[in-house]
Amino acid sequence: MAERFARAGWSSRSSSWYGYEVETGWCQAELDPTEGSDTLLNGLVVPEELDTLASLLTGFGLSFTLESYDDEGTLLREIRSR
Repeated sequence: MAERFARAGWSSRSSSWYGYEVETGWCQAELDPTEGSDTLLNGLVVPEELDTLASLLTGFGLSFTLESYDDEGTLLREIRSR
């Protein structure tokens, strides 16, 4: 998964035995494999770029749910792949 981000121009580096950190000017995220073929993407994204991230993940052919929360933990927005 990190290779896909790197090919899209993001920086990528190993952050654990299996995890990677990917970063661009508007997003920093950890990619951690889960059971099966799923990957957990957890991190920070400039709120105005959430649609850009969704488009990128869609372009990768992935099924996903993106959630954005405020500082108090209230869900502000959710985007699901089709």
